[in-house]
Amino acid sequence: MAAFDGQSPAFEILEPRVWRAPIIFNSPHSGSVYPDSFLQTTRIDLEALRRSEDSFMDELIRGLVDRGFPVMQAHFPRCYIDVNREPYELDPRMFVGRLPSFANTRSMRVAGGLGTIPRVAADGQEIYRERISVDDAISRIEALYKPYHRALRKLVTRTFETFGTVIVVDCHSMPSVGLSRDEPRRPDVVIGDRYGTSCMALVSDIVEQTLIGRGYSVGRNRPYAGGFITEHYGNPAHGAHAVQVELNRAIYMDERRRERSERFSDVIDDFALLAEALAEVPWGDLGTMQAAAE
Repeated sequence: MAAFDGQSPAFEILEPRVWRAPIIFNSPHSGSVYPDSFLQTTRIDLEALRRSEDSFMDELIRGLVDRGFPVMQAHFPRCYIDVNREPYELDPRMFVGRLPSFANTRSMRVAGGLGTIPRVAADGQEIYRERISVDDAISRIEALYKPYHRALRKLVTRTFETFGTVIVVDCHSMPSVGLSRDEPRRPDVVIGDRYGTSCMALVSDIVEQTLIGRGYSVGRNRPYAGGFITEHYGNPAHGAHAVQVELNRAIYMDERRRERSERFSDVIDDFALLAEALAEVPWGDLGTMQAAAE
């Protein structure tokens, strides 16, 4: 794949020599390579931009490859382009020029400044000094968003064709405290399954039971029910399952200093345990039962 900033690949897929199970781990928001051309347009510094990252999530799951699980990870930052959105969730207030007629300009995510090309960083600060061109936005979508999803879709399809089923575990991290003071204390983990529509209940149940068994407090779908990836790749009626795992950053890092904490290696072990627990699911039998139910 061509380098997106002159030297770094936009994303990579790490595949095991021998697959353990039809389970793909994906980290779309841990990218930390910032193009100079992008930084020249921003009104906030790199430190503020990096608060949007799911810091170190790619490192937490990378070792799963040696255990037989493929891992996909983005290298571009989510504040540059967010692949966990529809391809054209765009805020017309951000751009110079006319957006395509098919652009989704009215979604809740666009209204909040967090469309495909985000208007604000994670802490709510405006990213850009001035409007950017529509051509710039379309270029990012064509060069990064679409290749990312083509590669993920190809991996999902190949996995399904090989095993007869597939599960995508979409791995994210969240700030320990929300922007609103009224928001209740966040749990250690939030499982997002689009309120039971992106995967069979058994998948979410196993994630929840495994992590509770490791001492985590676990919530479901609030405040994160899963984004475009969970919704788009999860089709349990046809044997495709997607679940989002949102990990509280205070568990594994110092959020202010953006440094790994003492528990970092423990969390790596916990992800390995989660992968093994999901791999034990009799996917072939469940697929047969699903087909029979239809």
